[in-house]
Amino acid sequence: MDKHDLHEDSHLKVLRVLEAKPDINQRELAEAVGVSLGKLNFCLKALVEQGFVKAQNFRTSQNKLSYYYLLTPSGVAAKAAITARFMERKLHEFDALKAEIDALKSEVKHADHNKVPTT
Repeated sequence: MDKHDLHEDSHLKVLRVLEAKPDINQRELAEAVGVSLGKLNFCLKALVEQGFVKAQNFRTSQNKLSYYYLLTPSGVAAKAAITARFMERKLHEFDALKAEIDALKSEVKHADHNKVPTT
């Protein structure tokens, strides 16, 4: 998997969580996605710059500034396209893994068949 795929996977995870919970804070989002707060901040900034996410300010009851993250129409379209690429990549990985497992099963079967009995 190359660097682009890793970034795209992170973006997909963030988009999926934001779509489900737009009022999540960055610390909770980083934990949900499984990345550091710094990496999440970098990812969110990229998604906002690409026009996929819009961050709106609002004030909580404790007078703290918070954000509400909304997927834009282009963000929804990007999420669908990234999901399709992710699924295609995972299906290729699955096929390769299945072929490797089949080859290993064949080796084990062949080894068991040629095993010399010990007495």
